[in-house]
Amino acid sequence: MTPHNELRLLPWSGPDGKPCFLSADETAGYISRLADNAEAAQLGIGTDLLGHALEVLADDDLDPAELRLLTQDLTRALGDAVRVANSRGHRLHCASQPSATPD
Repeated sequence: MTPHNELRLLPWSGPDGKPCFLSADETAGYISRLADNAEAAQLGIGTDLLGHALEVLADDDLDPAELRLLTQDLTRALGDAVRVANSRGHRLHCASQPSATPD
């Protein structure tokens, strides 16, 4: 199994809202691939939402309700992007650390 400091933060939360982690030796397993696909979808949604936000903000007749909804959606997408960045950054850091080899 993977050491505790190499747990992967998954791009979803548990039913209680707490973060979910994966402990696995391989990166090509089913849950790892599922997490990779979820991260890609989350980042894609964020990219699309950014384009939509630019269109909404260019409208001179901005509806306050639409602006509020956009802000909520952007906040959620930013949270997803930060979670993906933290997960990937942690995995990059762990991958760059030399492995301890027994003598």
